[in-house]
Amino acid sequence: MTRVAAIDCGTNSIRLLVADADPKTGELTDLDRRMTIVRLGQGVDRTGRLAPEALERTFAACREYAAAIKEHGAQRLRFVATSASRDAENRDDFVRGVLDILGVEPEVITGDQEAEFSFTGATKELTGRADLHRPFLVVDIGGGSTEFVVGDDHVRAARSVDVGCVRMTERHLLVNGVVEDPPSEERIAAMRAGIEAALDQAERTVPLSEARTLVGLAGSVTTVSAIAQDLPAYDSTAIHHSRVTLERVREITDRLLHATHAERAAIPSMHPGRVDVIGAGALVLLAIMERTGAKEVVVSEHDILDGIAWSVA
Repeated sequence: MTRVAAIDCGTNSIRLLVADADPKTGELTDLDRRMTIVRLGQGVDRTGRLAPEALERTFAACREYAAAIKEHGAQRLRFVATSASRDAENRDDFVRGVLDILGVEPEVITGDQEAEFSFTGATKELTGRADLHRPFLVVDIGGGSTEFVVGDDHVRAARSVDVGCVRMTERHLLVNGVVEDPPSEERIAAMRAGIEAALDQAERTVPLSEARTLVGLAGSVTTVSAIAQDLPAYDSTAIHHSRVTLERVREITDRLLHATHAERAAIPSMHPGRVDVIGAGALVLLAIMERTGAKEVVVSEHDILDGIAWSVA
């Protein structure tokens, strides 16, 4: 057993996993798994820079995570940063802050590396399932980008495109800096067109239609699953490896895109940090399912974070 810590810092959230890894059995035993909405990517698409308040929110979460890592006595730590910090002009401020707090430099990984970690984390538990057919298509819908990976036991093809729930919301749904409540049909149509263009990009590299099982990762997908199950609160156990049909995803996406802020916030399983961006995230998922012909999505709570932990172990 090796006790490891992994941090995944994305555009919308930062997450920590402290776990015991057993290479012989291929199992990770969670000791601490947590997520904090920090919106590190706030305004990056418009300004090209990480906002001071977004950096401070992220550093505050890092201080909490440093205490948890010390408490559990993790032997190794890897900190991976994704889309927002990859794009920002002032990413050196981010790197210095993380190094001061956690003692490691954040690795600003490429989209292809991000996809590799996501695939490993999502499929390690699924490869022996007789009811799931390979190849898998793993889609990780983040805040700033979406990763597409097709593979069997290993990655066959991967592509990252700049379509995520935060980026799409900021590009298409903001009016005077506030999300339109609810968005107009014209704005929704423009957002859908942007997503379709990104899928065209992804298909040039990844054979999306060859996949037999669609596996969906990250907060937009898990929140859609929670809504589909009418959960009274967010429940990782109920969500992990749940399946949501195309018809249900279509219904939920339509509901979210045409709801007001207050109506979305009233959904019991909705994290407050996702209220404004969940409509865009659900639409990305729906567009992927319609493009690939997937009748359902298998939802995984294990994703890039678990892949990072395995890379450390």
